[in-house]
Amino acid sequence: MKKWLPLIIIVGIVLLAGAYLANLNNRLVPLDENVSAQWGNVESAYQRRADLIPNIVNTAKGYAEFEQSTLIKVTEARSKATSIQIDPSNITPAQLQQFQQAQAGLTSALSRLLAVFERYPDLKANENFKELINELERTENRINVERNRFNEAARELNVEIKQFPAKLFAGMLGFDERAYFKADEGAENAPEVEFDFNS
Repeated sequence: MKKWLPLIIIVGIVLLAGAYLANLNNRLVPLDENVSAQWGNVESAYQRRADLIPNIVNTAKGYAEFEQSTLIKVTEARSKATSIQIDPSNITPAQLQQFQQAQAGLTSALSRLLAVFERYPDLKANENFKELINELERTENRINVERNRFNEAARELNVEIKQFPAKLFAGMLGFDERAYFKADEGAENAPEVEFDFNS
């Protein structure tokens, strides 16, 4: 019996370790899938915005033929923003920053577009254009909601991965921490509003 005791102890430890790893894996899989699904919602919201842009640009073209440079910048920014593809199971901070920079470029181009078209009362009165702008505003709100939900899903996974003893084994099982969306650079500054009383 004594000669079997070390073997029984080793087998017991292996079984306990295997049970722990199986349990850990089963806890992390749904959290990981939730992050991936939420990333899909983020991409979907951004894609919705990208899909609206050609309609906004085409509607505006007839009213502002000489504002072509602004329209071109929006189109180029849209192209850049939609060209970045990220694997949701392996989102690195660098990839997320690149994605955010491209989206911020599109946001900036859209802001310039909307500022330019403030000068066109006929365009502002166009029902189709107004509806497109309203849809764009709703989409921007949706993007914010989905980004916050993604961050919450990533936080839940990251907390689970960072806790001891999961921290020792999560990487071995293929689970890594996820990056978070952060506020765009300069977002802490209030926008400067100027009124032109001479026009």
